[in-house]
Amino acid sequence: MRALTLAALALIGTGAAHADPLADLPIDLHAQYTGTVQAHPAFPSAFSGGNSLNRRADAAMTNDITLYIGLSPWKGAELWVNPEIDQGFGLSDTLGVAGFPSSEAYKVGKQAPYYKTPRAFLRQTINLGGATEQVEADANQHKLSRTADKLVITLGKFGVTDIFDANSYAHDPRRDFMNWAVIDTGSFDYAANSWGFTIGGAVELYHGAWTARAALMALSNVPNGESIDTSFAQRQWIGEIERRFTLGHRPGVVRLTGFDTYGRMGRYGDALALAAASGATPDTASVRRYAHRDGLSINAEQVVSDSVGVFARVGIADGSKEAYDFTDIDRTVEAGVSVTGKNWHRKDDVFGAVLLVNDISKAAQAYFTSGGLGVLVGDGALRHKAQEVIAELTYTATLKPWAHLSLDGQMVFNPAYNSDRGPAPVIALRLHLAR
Repeated sequence: MRALTLAALALIGTGAAHADPLADLPIDLHAQYTGTVQAHPAFPSAFSGGNSLNRRADAAMTNDITLYIGLSPWKGAELWVNPEIDQGFGLSDTLGVAGFPSSEAYKVGKQAPYYKTPRAFLRQTINLGGATEQVEADANQHKLSRTADKLVITLGKFGVTDIFDANSYAHDPRRDFMNWAVIDTGSFDYAANSWGFTIGGAVELYHGAWTARAALMALSNVPNGESIDTSFAQRQWIGEIERRFTLGHRPGVVRLTGFDTYGRMGRYGDALALAAASGATPDTASVRRYAHRDGLSINAEQVVSDSVGVFARVGIADGSKEAYDFTDIDRTVEAGVSVTGKNWHRKDDVFGAVLLVNDISKAAQAYFTSGGLGVLVGDGALRHKAQEVIAELTYTATLKPWAHLSLDGQMVFNPAYNSDRGPAPVIALRLHLAR
């Protein structure tokens, strides 16, 4: 961690010390470092299982440093690659809570720093008319001029949520909320490898107050797997309609997102039937076959005042089959508020509060009651099922324009839908440096 932190400080600090040291280079270069420390005390637990959150006091750290290297090979085109070094684990090896408390923790982790390339993609913007807008340079974004009406095509390796299910207040685990079912709709079982990225293509059409998006993305080879099915034999179609509007002369947005997953997945009923016949513990891996799993969600945000914004998400997914690539959530609802520090003379600071409620289907409940394990949850039994309820408070202080320090607190009631465990309080400290 010390080596990673020093390297990040050197890199970000160099960029902060000069206005634009790369102005004469034919490439666009940005960088970020994020380090988190997250912990929880011991909490009540009648029993534990294979995918349980550790009932004893526990702490975990994660670190990642990313370069965003881009160039424009022709007009309207952006070619980006993001080499990254990661290190660390989530609490309990990123297990035990369907709405896991840290989106900076991946489903895989290592004690020593390791390399990966989460993104390598080409984006083409085709102007279609309307007012001209100037876009400033940022990570994975060139400085450019474009029209309000446009067609945007993205091809390569990237994250589904780089394009879909966006939200101004709850979508960036390095700057706002940390819970990964808050920054993305919990029931949105989007295609991804264990690090949250995959290959495919997306098209976005902007026209007036509307945007339509569609994508075809590859699933992992097996549910929650590290490798991607590059043949697209296992795939996901995603569609989204976005409507921008004003309410009380202030901007708001509503997004409707749907997905259809086609891949080898296990049906909970089949796993239970096989377990009953064999006397074994049910396991969806033993009954996987090609099938569809779909879902739908609504995501809204509204500016209330110069310093206050509110947001909400609600989603539902097919609960007869196992979650494929995200987490064990079949129904979810969240509502929150984001407040900038203008009223206490810290205009660049942000305070956020959100309440999240997750649930599973009766088929999933029966599976977990019989000892089955899911993507993230599975206590070996589920004697008293309840909704998983999570409250999160976060405060991000702007130390410098390129440096942000966050304090985050979460209370997890009924972790993994189990009222025999918890509540579990989780606290975190996060440092984010970006240029």
